[in-house]
Amino acid sequence: MKKTILALLVIACFACSQPKKGNPDYKIEFGKVEKRSVFSGGDSLSHWGGSLVKGEDGLYHMFYSRWPKAPGWVWVSHSEIAHAVSDSPFGPFKFKDVALPVRGVEYWDGMCTHNPTVHKFNGKYYLYHMGNTGDGKIVGVPGKHRINWLHRNNQRIGVAVADSPNGPWKRFDEPVLDITHDSLAYDAAVTSNPSVCQMPDGKILMVYKGVGKKSPAPNYGPVVHCVAIGDTPTGPFKKFPDPVFTFPGEHFPAEDPYIWYQEGRFRAVVKRIRHEGKKRLFSLVHYDSEDGIHWNKAKNFEISERIFTWEDGRTQQFTHLERPQVFIENGEPVALLCAADTLDANKVRHSFNVQIPLIVTKEYPQK
Repeated sequence: MKKTILALLVIACFACSQPKKGNPDYKIEFGKVEKRSVFSGGDSLSHWGGSLVKGEDGLYHMFYSRWPKAPGWVWVSHSEIAHAVSDSPFGPFKFKDVALPVRGVEYWDGMCTHNPTVHKFNGKYYLYHMGNTGDGKIVGVPGKHRINWLHRNNQRIGVAVADSPNGPWKRFDEPVLDITHDSLAYDAAVTSNPSVCQMPDGKILMVYKGVGKKSPAPNYGPVVHCVAIGDTPTGPFKKFPDPVFTFPGEHFPAEDPYIWYQEGRFRAVVKRIRHEGKKRLFSLVHYDSEDGIHWNKAKNFEISERIFTWEDGRTQQFTHLERPQVFIENGEPVALLCAADTLDANKVRHSFNVQIPLIVTKEYPQK
């Protein structure tokens, strides 16, 4: 009996002497990008903003935005969410079908669907997106982009539901997250670009872009990010009052977050927008949060200044590297899907989607 008690005391002392791992800080870096990981629409289509889920068929299903290239950068009025598949999260991907096509000007998302993020919750697939309606007019030309403000200011957040990533997708007659009908609200003009994840208690956390009406029409503003939580993936969602990812004095400091929950924290990869004079500079940065409502700069904040390295060792900086979407497999982040583009001599934009291997180093606190 004495020997047993002694052994238990030794084990207990040994356990107490071992460092206890807490919630780790993540350092997020890029691996080299293979040529097969570029998904382009060639000369006919502009591609943008892919999001990835693995189906029960063993295939990797990408949902992405696309629109005709010839009229120019007409995403705000002519985008549709399409579906492509691959045997690997790193491609190559092959177009399969249009998941959320045009369905009529009378619908809130009847003329445009854009910026998808796809998730599987409790056996069903949820395709969150921005949608809008409007007059369909093209107001710019290639190389001289102008925005159709009617379409932009009709942007709302929706979700479509399916039993399989192959569809069919059930769409709804109302947005899942509408604007707040209060001229002083942060999202009085627009709700857009949702990012969602499931919380430990099963609820759904959403971080989204809101546009207020403190600045004059048609641009409105400021542009901020807000938080909402739903009891189910289709809502209703309760909005929280304070914006996140803010910087003092900045009117439009961030865009395109991707959020997920892992190892005791909510984590986010975000497009940072900073201003130097009249120039806007973009980068990808990293935030984290204990509760999903209050967000802080992560310890390793900076991720990339729109730069990655190709498999042949060539490093390239892009005009934009944004719409980050983390793909998690077997509990670990393995790829970052981004939209990238270049400008030619005539300032015509050429875009594609890319799957970037992730290298995540976990830094545990010292006890």
